Amino acid sequence: MNYLDLSIRDIHQALVEKKVTPLELTKEALKRAKENKDNCFEMILEEEALAFASTLTEPEADNLLWGIPYLAKDNFSTKGLPTTASSNILVGYKPLYDATVIAKLKEKKAVLIGKTTLDELAMGGTGTTGHLGITYNPYDPKHERMIGGSSCGSAAAMAAGIVPFALGSDTGDSVRKPASYGGVIGVKPTWGRISRYGLFPFAPSLDHVGYFTRYAEDAAVLLEALSGRDVMDSTSSVKDVDAYVAESEKELVSPRIAVLDDIVESIRDNAIRDAFLDSLKKLEEAGAMINHIRFGHDLLESIYATYIVISCAEATSNDANLDGIKFGPYYEGKTYQEVMSQARTKGFSELIKRRFVIGSFALMRENQDVLFLRAQKNRAKIVERTNQILADNDFIFVPAAPTVAPKLGATSDKLSDEYLIADNHLALGNFAGLPSITMPLGYENGLPFGVNFMGRAFEESKLLSICRTFEKITGICGDYYGKEGK
Repeated sequence: MNYLDLSIRDIHQALVEKKVTPLELTKEALKRAKENKDNCFEMILEEEALAFASTLTEPEADNLLWGIPYLAKDNFSTKGLPTTASSNILVGYKPLYDATVIAKLKEKKAVLIGKTTLDELAMGGTGTTGHLGITYNPYDPKHERMIGGSSCGSAAAMAAGIVPFALGSDTGDSVRKPASYGGVIGVKPTWGRISRYGLFPFAPSLDHVGYFTRYAEDAAVLLEALSGRDVMDSTSSVKDVDAYVAESEKELVSPRIAVLDDIVESIRDNAIRDAFLDSLKKLEEAGAMINHIRFGHDLLESIYATYIVISCAEATSNDANLDGIKFGPYYEGKTYQEVMSQARTKGFSELIKRRFVIGSFALMRENQDVLFLRAQKNRAKIVERTNQILADNDFIFVPAAPTVAPKLGATSDKLSDEYLIADNHLALGNFAGLPSITMPLGYENGLPFGVNFMGRAFEESKLLSICRTFEKITGICGDYYGKEGK
């Protein structure tokens, strides 16, 4: 047993009792990071982490994050440290300020040990498009399977047991699906609950700061520490921050859980579907009321197309500053267009170029009515249906993904229900801005898979409470590849 493998509360207790020091924890985390072969890191901040950890000598009994090592996705601004968003166009960029979540964790005296890989500019869901190459799933030492994206590095590092928590960002499912493939907890709170100041934008109406943990209580600890109004982010909520740790300890009385049968039926993997149905029985035994509901096949099928149009359009606008003048390497040219064309041609991958083409096409004046505005109207219909279901139910509960982590290069039928519905439904939480958490459920041939709970806006306390109940039901939270002989 190593203290780094425990929950945040247990690590904290060991720190307060001086059974271990922040420096010892940091050294162990750095050792694990350097030994890892899954391509998780843009950079390991060994010198900075050791220097900071060595200053933490007197424990803060009321600060659960004091001295805890962690990782951050490399699209969070870190003052004076390279922040690339895994894109060649930002190589060498060092921000002049910290993202709000980085600043809050620094104030809590958590120890940042590295910046993790991502799909370039957080666009993509495979963990294969970052400028440093493919990030692999630790559960497959042969490196044949993906961890998922875009928060691939943070997910893989958590699945490998390197740190107790890691920051990510979630625009469609970028924290929650990799969490399923990696057997960890992935949290996306309500839109506006955590400030996005300093998070490089992909699609602001969909973007959320998220994070990974190994224990449900740890998820509550992080939410309590990171939430709150931020004057630097006008979209951050003015709602008071709940005492999430204490509130999530309260057991819910007869919670009403909606199961979306259209999604469950679209999953072909019998092991995953059977494990999910078995978990329903256990939730009922724990006092939950299960309601089987149909969301609407046509609406579910339209999620992916709606997401692509809106996200690509917003990304095209947001990343207009990556032009070789304001940001990115400067190449000689007679006109602004020549300079920008050279910077973007050499600085972006093919995936980014394709998404910018889609976004620009959708925003063209002659196309807006049939593409961008039509997608926005469909989004409104999807959100309305989601809120209708949650008006009569406390949670929506579904499998997080239709399969275990797919093999790299594997193809799927892009028009099948399994792909259009079961592989993309987590975007419901981004469309509606609702809190959503992926929890581990089980293993198939040694590979993890998970489930997802979604609740009403700003009802994270209830959501965390049902997740803590579910954690007791499964008994597998806290696992990671390599722990206890896995």
